[in-house]
Amino acid sequence: MTVLAIFGPTASGKTAVAEAVAALVPAEIVSADAMQVYRGLPILTNQGAGRLVGIWPLDHEASVGEYQRLAHAAVDEILSARRLPIVVGGTGLYLRAALADLELPPPPAPGARRRWEELYDGAGAAAAHAELASRDPDAAAAVHPNDRRRVVRALELAEAGASLRPPADRLWGSETRHPSVVVGLDVPPDVLVRRIEERTRAMFAAGVEEEVRRAVAQPLSSTAAKTLGLREIAELPRAEAEERIVVRTRRYAAYQRKWMRRLPGLVSVRADRDPREVAREIVALVADAHRPSCG
Repeated sequence: MTVLAIFGPTASGKTAVAEAVAALVPAEIVSADAMQVYRGLPILTNQGAGRLVGIWPLDHEASVGEYQRLAHAAVDEILSARRLPIVVGGTGLYLRAALADLELPPPPAPGARRRWEELYDGAGAAAAHAELASRDPDAAAAVHPNDRRRVVRALELAEAGASLRPPADRLWGSETRHPSVVVGLDVPPDVLVRRIEERTRAMFAAGVEEEVRRAVAQPLSSTAAKTLGLREIAELPRAEAEERIVVRTRRYAAYQRKWMRRLPGLVSVRADRDPREVAREIVALVADAHRPSCG
């Protein structure tokens, strides 16, 4: 059987389209969103129905490796029940992790990132890059010395016995664990901007400020603390927070569009229309994938 993956930028309508597909065929939704895995922020993270939604408390340190194991188990269980798994998300790495067997790097040693950041900031970019070149020449050749984030990450990986530039990059490979149809929801930029603004206003109307107040009153993991909008709502007046969230969300959506262009085998589907119409087109794509080729 086939696995259906639906990817798209924030506010492209992924959840509504996935639910419309599930209304047409026997299916279950599996979330591939790095923030929807947390309990306690359903409004801020726009949680819908499906597996792997709200599975971890806010103090849990999320990892792609742990998510991948859970996603594979969920997809396999749905397939064994002869239902269509619909993997839905806007986090490209989580989507690929759900579909493929990614060879993920080992976890870094405690405090490793801070040590390498201190080296970069104290000794300078050139010295940190030289250290990287001595440990992982291929990664050093691919990273500019002034790219602090990537130099630090490459050093962190090299210390753990991995590389920022592994010999085979399975993240962007075409291999999947099961036959898969990968759909990207394409929405014109002006429509997407309007949807982002409308969604942001709707969050505040639904009570996201109280939700965030409850969340920040408890311990937060470093991964949960990165949830888009959490800091703005916790620290800024409402009008300023709303404006900042719209700007950040637009930037994130542009980043997600880049992921769409890199996902192997992705079929683009126009999504500025009724989700039920989009769903019918996607179901037809899945049906075509089942038909044997002639010739």
